[in-house]
Amino acid sequence: MNKIWAPWRMKYILSDKKEDGCVFCNAYMTKNDEEKLVVYRSEYSFVIMNLYPYNAGHLLVVPNKHIDSPDLLDQNSKLDMFNLVTRSMQVLEEALHPDGFNMGMNIKRVAGAGIEDHMHIHIVPRWNGDTNFIPIIADTKVISEGINDTYQKIKKVFKD
Repeated sequence: MNKIWAPWRMKYILSDKKEDGCVFCNAYMTKNDEEKLVVYRSEYSFVIMNLYPYNAGHLLVVPNKHIDSPDLLDQNSKLDMFNLVTRSMQVLEEALHPDGFNMGMNIKRVAGAGIEDHMHIHIVPRWNGDTNFIPIIADTKVISEGINDTYQKIKKVFKD
């Protein structure tokens, strides 16, 4: 049997996973961006890494306002979020060199929204060959880099 080592996961396994309030509102209000994995802030929205990523570099673009649907966004927020989506793709291309992207929003619980009260846009970098038999056979996704290492790469490119 082959073993997959991921020692950084122990911090997550032993942590208290319940958070008071909205996880995105808490990230918006934080004084410690690195702790909450916020990589960039703009006037109307921000970019945060997904703590439970589908792939390394999985980003979320989140409006600063606590709303549950894009139809509640004002025009400035819509434009800002879309600009952050395209900027995030450019940053991911420079930092991680993916071969493509998946993007989307899950609006309401029935659509798969894990955080249904605060809308957000997923940007998932993809690489040729990044899917394999492990998710099918073992119901496990292998993320090939620690989230803090990926955070530093992405944050550096956003700063430049």
